[in-house]
Formats: sequence, structure tokens, C-alpha cells
Amino acid sequence: MSEHTEDREILRAKLNQETAKAGWAELQPFFARGQTIYVAPELDLIEVALAFSEDNAAQISLWREKGQVDKVADEQAARWYDSDQTLWSVVVMPWVLVQPEQLQ
Repeated sequence: MSEHTEDREILRAKLNQETAKAGWAELQPFFARGQTIYVAPELDLIEVALAFSEDNAAQISLWREKGQVDKVADEQAARWYDSDQTLWSVVVMPWVLVQPEQLQ
């Protein structure tokens, strides 16, 4: 295993441990500062967090073009607030990546 691959796996494990569920109300202060990033449900939150950690601008740009990753919009924030949405969240400074919890 290359050193880069090993470092990436260590970072992946760290991000996975730091991922937690949070209510949208708890995340409001980060939204107010423009720090919340929406991650579409079809994406792997940890993979997106890795891309942000590694500053992989090309991959992030592709996701943005597809509408899968972007800053949380005001309308979305209002809907989440009204519905008391629970989200998976992970911090990749200065961002808080959020992904709506999927009900089974």
C-alpha cells in the first residue's frame, strides 16, 4: 500500500469517526456563517469529506455541476428547520458537510 493510500485510509477512518447525526436547529449557527455544505443522498458523505480535505477541486466541481454538492440554500434551510430535519454531519474546516438522514 502506498503512503498516500495509507494516509487516505487513516483520514477516511478519522472522518468516519467524526461523523454524527445532528438536528438542523443545532447546525443553524454554521449556516448563518455560510459554512454548511449540502451533500446529496446518493453520494458517500465520507468520500465528499475526503475530497474537501484533499482540496480536490476537480471532483468537487463535478459534483457542484450535477447539483450534488453546494452551499445550503435559504429555501432548503427553511424546509429543514420547519421539518426538524436530522442530518448526518462531518466537519472539514471551515465547512460542515451535511446530508439528510435517509429513512429506511
